[in-house]
Amino acid sequence: MEYIKNKIRDVIDFPSKGIVFKDLTTAFKDPRALHILGWDLSQKYRDKGITKVVGIESRGFICGSILAFELGAGFVPARKPGKLPAETVKASYSKEYGKDTIEIHKDAITPDDIVVIHDDVLATGGTMAAVYDLVKSMNPKKIYVNFIIELSALDGRKALPCDASVESLIVY
Repeated sequence: MEYIKNKIRDVIDFPSKGIVFKDLTTAFKDPRALHILGWDLSQKYRDKGITKVVGIESRGFICGSILAFELGAGFVPARKPGKLPAETVKASYSKEYGKDTIEIHKDAITPDDIVVIHDDVLATGGTMAAVYDLVKSMNPKKIYVNFIIELSALDGRKALPCDASVESLIVY
């Protein structure tokens, strides 16, 4: 993970003053780093029977798609309102720098699915908690939660249900 950590750029005051944004695009553009991320993420779930990976807009689409490919699973995008073409379910939530809403297709998850929800960074946990609730409302067999980076000082895990199985590759 040191190789990955060395590829992550800190952007000061983005998206608003006082935020130190962990920019993974510098890791994503590096072929070796992207390969390591895909491999390390997938190894955590190879024996879990994953059938769907839910990637959270927008950076969660990148490694979420790779994870789905590596596991032979389907990919489900969790998107901002108005971006998905069919009937959706949605949830509103607070995040570290404002409020937002997230949606997924109503028919994206079935009771037979075993799901990994993936996003790039766990900060305050609001986005993931909202997506977790949406996925849980569809009654899959099991839900796993995964991040590349966890900002532990922001206590984002506290926003997630205590029974959620949460994994992070890098913890700051």
